[in-house]
Parts: sequence; structure tokens; C-alpha cells
Amino acid sequence: MARMPGATWRPIPVNYSGGGISPRIVVVHIMEGTLTGTDSWFRQSRARASSHFGTGKNGALYQWVDTANRAWAQAAGNSFCISIENEGKGGDRLTDAQLDRNAEILAWAHRTHGIPLQRTNSTSGRGLGWHGMGGSAWGGHTSCPGPKIVAQLDEIVARARKITGSGGTPGGSGGTPPTGKAPTFPLPHRWAFGPKSGPNWQVSGFYSHRSDLRRWQQRMLDRGWVGIGNADGLYGPRTARVARQFQAEKGLGVDALIGRATWDAAWTAPVT
Repeated sequence: MARMPGATWRPIPVNYSGGGISPRIVVVHIMEGTLTGTDSWFRQSRARASSHFGTGKNGALYQWVDTANRAWAQAAGNSFCISIENEGKGGDRLTDAQLDRNAEILAWAHRTHGIPLQRTNSTSGRGLGWHGMGGSAWGGHTSCPGPKIVAQLDEIVARARKITGSGGTPGGSGGTPPTGKAPTFPLPHRWAFGPKSGPNWQVSGFYSHRSDLRRWQQRMLDRGWVGIGNADGLYGPRTARVARQFQAEKGLGVDALIGRATWDAAWTAPVT
């Protein structure tokens, strides 16, 4: 079971699916109504809808569905999303109290499910997103939660980072995660994805497992290098750019590859 401490547990008997979820995105919604009204609606079979969490404008926080189960909030996204319904209507902004509750949920999801403290604009990404980004596959609610709330997502990430002590800001480097001994450097398997002469040898073939690169990317995000995008375990232009910038900042050899020195520096070098 995965229930969030501090949330009022309001389990619903219908409108969710047991199990079958691997969370990687926290999705922000707007209720088009009140917390009390939504609580009542989710208990009716005809609603065919639910959410994991709900916030009130005054800071109330409900949990309706255990995050080990699928809430019915994003259609095709239900198998990998944790949903937050927020009291209000289209055109509203989240109150300061709602921003805090959303940040607390994101921080808890980070600790409990490993969801990174970052924005994502893609349904294939990881982090904090919003309902409308899923388009027709997520029910076609492209106006949910509205542009004013979408503009507040960076603030939610920043508050979640503060809660967890990860440091950093959504706009760039400057976080203050603790430094210390780096995890054991994963030996590179340069032949993992094709012959040495292949066009992507230095890029795609540098790691034997995506989890190694994902770990380094997440560490860089925690340091504040949010320009890296998502910690997805894929080596793309953003990861290469951040690697170069980080290497230059720390006086390392600038080749954009995450070798032993660059790996270790992500944990041991002071944050500037």
C-alpha cells in the first residue's frame, strides 16, 4: 500500500482499478468544482472518474486512491500517473496553500516512487506534468488545468525540492545537495549497442544500462542542472550540453562523455 502521511484518507469504493501502475508522472488537474463536491462525485458509479489526491483552496488534502492502484483521471495515462485534482475552475490559479500541498505530494512521490523533481512536457517523460499535455489519449481535456496553473508548475517543483533538501531551482544550476563519496562508477560497455565504427558509438554505447545514466542525470537535476530535461536514461543533446558545461565549470576534460571523473564530480564537487 502507498498512502501519504498527512493526507486525509477518503477511500472510494468504485471508479478505480486495483494494481497495474508504475508511477513516473504526477499530473496536476483542476476540479471545475469544490473539494466536497468532487469527493461526493467520485463515490458514484456513474462518475467513471477518480483521482489519487485532491486539494482544497484552504489547504485541505484528501487521498482517495492508494497509489498502488490506478485512479481514473488520465485515460491512457492511468497506468503511469499519480493524479492531483485541485479545487477551483478553469482560469484560476492555485492558492499558496494548494501550491504547498501539490509540492508535498510531489516530494512524497519522489521518495516513495522515485519520480524525479522536475517538469515534464511529454507523456513519455518523468516528473511533474499537467492533464492537458496528454491530448486526446488522456481524454482530450486540453484546457485542464489552464495556463495560469501550468505557469505555476515550476514553483511546485521548487517547493518540492526545498522539502526534500534537493536544492536547485527550475531555472538552472545553483542547488545545494550534500556532497560526499560518489557511488561506484559503472564500467563503460562501449560495445553494448553496436560496432565501434557505428555513428552513435560514443553516445549510445557508453553505458551498459540506462539506469546508470539515469542515476547521473538525476544527480545533476538535484544539483540544479534542470536544463538536462528528464532523468530518462537516454543520452541526448540536453545531457551532452549539461555534461560539457559541468566539465568546463569543474575543470575536467570537456568531451561531453560521463567518464569516471565526471561521474565522481557529480557527487563530490562543491555546488557553485
